[in-house]
Amino acid sequence: MSPEGKAATSAVLVVDGGGRNGLAETRPVVDVAVGILIDGEGRYLLTTRPPGKAYAGYWEFPGGKLEAGESVEQALRRELQEEIGVTIGPAMAWRDTVVDYPHALVRLHFCQVRSWTGDLHMHEGQAFSWQRLPVSCSPVLPGTLPVLAWLSENPDKA
Repeated sequence: MSPEGKAATSAVLVVDGGGRNGLAETRPVVDVAVGILIDGEGRYLLTTRPPGKAYAGYWEFPGGKLEAGESVEQALRRELQEEIGVTIGPAMAWRDTVVDYPHALVRLHFCQVRSWTGDLHMHEGQAFSWQRLPVSCSPVLPGTLPVLAWLSENPDKA
């Protein structure tokens, strides 16, 4: 169940391109830059989806859509400043995956971030939590689940 008491709508995870069951997808792909912020204690920052957005209240790594002409890193810098009030240092591109949600086909570009300045301030009314694996917050956004698995399988790569 979702935080609002509604049954969650599932998403189909599509890794390494393609569409549902490998068939060509006719919907446009929305590119999203996602930051895996890792603090000095090895914890990961998770935030909730803001009220009024799809999957509101679900936990995810912060980030947002790329605007026309933006690189993944530029979008990530802009989104994290706008959404959580921090200015990031280097963003290391890590993994990409595609998630087919009922509302959008999304290509997630995950970047690891180990340095930033500024204090966390949730500008869109989200909650945040620094987590270790396995995470204790719930529910977790479907597109976040593979990343948590990758991190648990390869802790030295995080």
